[in-house]
Amino acid sequence: MTTTLDLARQLISIPSVTPDDLGCQKIIAERLSAIGFEIEHLRFGDVDNLWARYGTRSPLFVFAGHTDVVPTGPIEKWSSDPFTPTIVDDVMTGRGTADMKSSIAAMVCACENFLTDKKEIPGSIAFLITSDEEGPATEGTVKVVEHLLANNEKIDWCLVGEPSSTNRLGDIIKNGRRGSINGDLTVHGVQGHIAYPHLAQNPIHLFADTMQALCNEVWDNGNDHFPPTSFQISNINGGTGTSNVIPADLNVQFNLRFSTEITDQQIRQRIESILDKHQLKYTLNWSLSGQPFLTPGGKLVDAAKQAIQAICNIEAELSTSGGTSDGRFIAPTGAQVVELGPINESIHKIDENINISDLEQLTEIYTDILKRLLV
Repeated sequence: MTTTLDLARQLISIPSVTPDDLGCQKIIAERLSAIGFEIEHLRFGDVDNLWARYGTRSPLFVFAGHTDVVPTGPIEKWSSDPFTPTIVDDVMTGRGTADMKSSIAAMVCACENFLTDKKEIPGSIAFLITSDEEGPATEGTVKVVEHLLANNEKIDWCLVGEPSSTNRLGDIIKNGRRGSINGDLTVHGVQGHIAYPHLAQNPIHLFADTMQALCNEVWDNGNDHFPPTSFQISNINGGTGTSNVIPADLNVQFNLRFSTEITDQQIRQRIESILDKHQLKYTLNWSLSGQPFLTPGGKLVDAAKQAIQAICNIEAELSTSGGTSDGRFIAPTGAQVVELGPINESIHKIDENINISDLEQLTEIYTDILKRLLV
């Protein structure tokens, strides 16, 4: 059993369903402390966070990740216990194998490899680990970044260990993410007997043309780095549960994943303008999950691509597809940010898994990136 695999199995064995860490960060901190990292445990609300730093000089390279995992779903549908990492035919199954405890293990072991016999490096290395990535993400990375800024600690390069790969390890590097904004809309009508529609106002009917207009709206055409902004309805709820009552209200929840061609403020204004044009009575509450960010090039992107070429013998593609990540909290500080991790096909699924050989190669990739940036 290799060092990386051993550490990954330790972490996966802990049922740290968000927002609980349950000791994962303690294990990580002990390993990092043993090779010279200064450890700072930061707890905000009910969330545990870890900031560990080696060195005091700039530039500062940060490994970022999370120890929390999503719930398992029906345990009886797993081929083995989700918190007992099980290896069959070189594939390890367990919750958190791909998202993203294996990445954290690879990061720690990469630092152990890189710092062997080293006392000083031309810069610093740090770990920013949270247990609030899979949940609301309000007491984790965002709060740690605020803490760092208050203490004048500036991140230059950040590698987030999210599962970025698609078909084989290293084929995709995420060098940005779309923004995400959510709307919680309530369309107000007038409740009444379904046999007397002239005495009521059906909010479902009132919203029908508006929904079509929102779905047909062209928000932007995207650009070289981002696809066009996408409007999607996630939930529609209306009705009293009986067949003879016109409901008073209709609740519609929607999301837009947006490019750098449009701002969240423009989205709000345009949607409210469409609602007003259709003369709806409504209540609309907004929540912004994150702004779009992009690291188009630079030393970090170059080092990641070169490391993948050297270790995996493939040319990585840059992509901004997918959901949000904690990189959205780090990029606004001016840091270069990339996401590089395992294959994402099984994340959040029953029988989440990682190939053992990929785990070893990931450790080598991370080690190689450190060498390219900090030697």
